[in-house]
Amino acid sequence: MGTNGFRLYLRLDDIVTHRSHGEWGEGKVVEEMTSTVPGGTCLVRIAFQDGRQRTFNNDLDSQGCCYYFGIRKYWAPDAILEGPTTTRRSARSPRLSIDAAPAARSTRRR
Repeated sequence: MGTNGFRLYLRLDDIVTHRSHGEWGEGKVVEEMTSTVPGGTCLVRIAFQDGRQRTFNNDLDSQGCCYYFGIRKYWAPDAILEGPTTTRRSARSPRLSIDAAPAARSTRRR
């Protein structure tokens, strides 16, 4: 699913904390809601350790983004050092060059 031009801060399953509300504990992103309507909003629902779910704006271009309200993503140092977790596909087989193609017959009559 595309982001419809939004710059998203949080993704599903991200672990976060709130800068000013340590009593909430850590939270986990449990739902993303991104509007497909131009001018719409994108929201993120976070389940915190205190048992409550809270909903925040997730668009970094918006002044109301959860980042500006104190939500901070937990960056695992091991994950950063290891790099992306996706595996690379094997190399593609080489394409046939034009020289390898059979010569075309001339349709011109002599």
